[in-house]
Amino acid sequence: MSSIRAVLLDWRGTLVFTPPESVWVQRSLRRAGLDCSTPEVRRIEAALGDALRRPEVQRLWDRADQSVALHRESYRRLFAAAGIPDEIAAALYAVESDPAENPFAPDVPATLAALAGAGIRIAVISDIHFDLRPVFAAAGLDRHVDRYVLSFERGVQKPDRAIFRIALAELGVEPAEALMVGDRSGHDGGAVEAGIPTLLLPPLTDPGQERLHLVLATCGIAARPVQLPGALR
Repeated sequence: MSSIRAVLLDWRGTLVFTPPESVWVQRSLRRAGLDCSTPEVRRIEAALGDALRRPEVQRLWDRADQSVALHRESYRRLFAAAGIPDEIAAALYAVESDPAENPFAPDVPATLAALAGAGIRIAVISDIHFDLRPVFAAAGLDRHVDRYVLSFERGVQKPDRAIFRIALAELGVEPAEALMVGDRSGHDGGAVEAGIPTLLLPPLTDPGQERLHLVLATCGIAARPVQLPGALR
């Protein structure tokens, strides 16, 4: 029998697919009715990459998700350093902040339901600058989530062990009774410093990819096939 009483789940890259930078830039330009040709997308990508390597941009970038204001300012500095015009910058930020651009992986509903059904408490723990509660509610997944630990609300972000300790306290479990699941060793992997066993999955590379059976297996829960309505079988 598993000793895991709670699972902490990262959002981007773990539960939802986040498009690569080129897609982000292209969709932003298209949304704004601007030139979204391949050369223009590549030009903006290169400018952003160069700007992100500047120390004055990186200093703020490393703590951008600690508040809404810091996030907005970090992107303002990035766009300014990259020489991005205001119209394009606004479009880029709008798409970056739109949860609809990050679809849930198809195995998320069954996985959350199986965890909750086994009596395992669930927390979504994310470095983010907007509220994820409406996202889960719209997908019908909020009933499975016990707590949301969102960096912009707590003033702390991964890999600071403080954010993981907040999740543990709110779920009422000890570190050894929890499992952190994420996709970035440098961020989600910080949970091990708080004494939490951690499962790192490769980031989702396709919106249809499924690999959360690994979470269920770690928790000692047998994955159940999804039962489709008769008309869809």
